[in-house]
Amino acid sequence: MGLIVNRFRPSVVTTTADFLFNWAHRYSMWPLILGTACCAIEMMAVGISRFDMLERFGMLYRFSPRQSDVMLVCGTVTKKFAPVMRTIWDQMSEPKWCIAVGNCASAGGPFPTYAVVQGIDEVVPVDIYVPGCPPNPEAIFYGILKLQEIVQTQTIARTGPKPEKKQA
Repeated sequence: MGLIVNRFRPSVVTTTADFLFNWAHRYSMWPLILGTACCAIEMMAVGISRFDMLERFGMLYRFSPRQSDVMLVCGTVTKKFAPVMRTIWDQMSEPKWCIAVGNCASAGGPFPTYAVVQGIDEVVPVDIYVPGCPPNPEAIFYGILKLQEIVQTQTIARTGPKPEKKQA
């Protein structure tokens, strides 16, 4: 066995392109808030000084889909609003992620009616589901942390957009 010699200077750092891009995506996500019900109030609480999503995660709220890469759907989605939400999703640039906040966004909540979408995964692909009615800010933070774990494992060598659920 030969001796392994470090040929690099101590100031040289080596990494992969995946790690570098994923690190940048992980700590610079810009969420777009679609707040339609009481879960939106809990989402607003995430931005106040007690919880301060900007300081913890470096996340700035964006109100334009072209500047956002994370869609946070907070609350009930009606079938009348679903095409609008899909248009907003299509306007977001890749890579993009979606978090369903609350029971209404995840599964229709206590509204099993013809006018309410029974889970937004019928409209857009969802990466993280945050349960609760409404979920507390800590649960929303946990969902963001889980999304960051997903982002950290992605590769830039993917061949196309994420596969989406087929519409009926």
